[in-house]
Amino acid sequence: MICLQLTGKAGLMETGIDITLFWIAFWGYLAAFPLFVVFAATRGSMVERAALLAFSVALLAHTAGIGFRWYYSSHMPIGNMFGYSLILSWLIAASFAALMAKFDISIAGAAVSPVIVIIFVISAFLPKEISKHLMPALQSYWFYIHIILAAASECAFLIAAGGGGYYLVRRARTGGGFPEADRVEGLIIKSIRIGYPLFTVGALFAGALWAWKAWGRFWSWDPKETGALVVWLFYTLLLHQQRRGKWQGSTLAIMAVVGFVIIILSFLGTLVLGGLHSYI
Repeated sequence: MICLQLTGKAGLMETGIDITLFWIAFWGYLAAFPLFVVFAATRGSMVERAALLAFSVALLAHTAGIGFRWYYSSHMPIGNMFGYSLILSWLIAASFAALMAKFDISIAGAAVSPVIVIIFVISAFLPKEISKHLMPALQSYWFYIHIILAAASECAFLIAAGGGGYYLVRRARTGGGFPEADRVEGLIIKSIRIGYPLFTVGALFAGALWAWKAWGRFWSWDPKETGALVVWLFYTLLLHQQRRGKWQGSTLAIMAVVGFVIIILSFLGTLVLGGLHSYI
């Protein structure tokens, strides 16, 4: 029987069942990735069903694991980088599942699933204790607004990057245009237009207000804050250039992929450089 074990630190717990669910989710997403790739190449219905089954099992285990940690901590499990990575990857997976329910975009799983796997691999090396009490800096509703909106915006940017990757692959295969090019390009720019205001409000404004409440200042050039500013400036430039008609088609697709690479580098930079945000 899996039991809850107290650690040596006050208020922290290590559990067995949530970590077990974490690994079930990881192997499910990992199994789904090559299946989605094979489906993208062959369009076989059996492969598609297998990929969707593996992804669904992973998402269910993922959801249960977050629910378990939430129950035992009595608050949303985002008090450390492990919890944040679980929420971020869950939002990505859930957004993809919701889009699959409405649109026939199973092929995008070849772009979405490896991102989730990468986040899980990073998470595997992070401390996994459950904190019963958030540190004072995190005890603010601005913190929840900041984290949720920032993560939701990154989901939208990921969808744009996935669409950009699909656009580039299809264009390379056909040697030019392809039937659904306009629809894919529309998905890319719409996703960015959804993510941009969410990121502006969540990552910048709500983040600044939370920083003021937690540390007494709106901005400190922390690595995470600097990374968020770079991301915001990049997508501001992208939208400006697209509006002017400069970045269209393949250029827009490439820039959508580059934008999400910058987000990943910002995430990794927090782990390496530390700073005020080193615990989230």
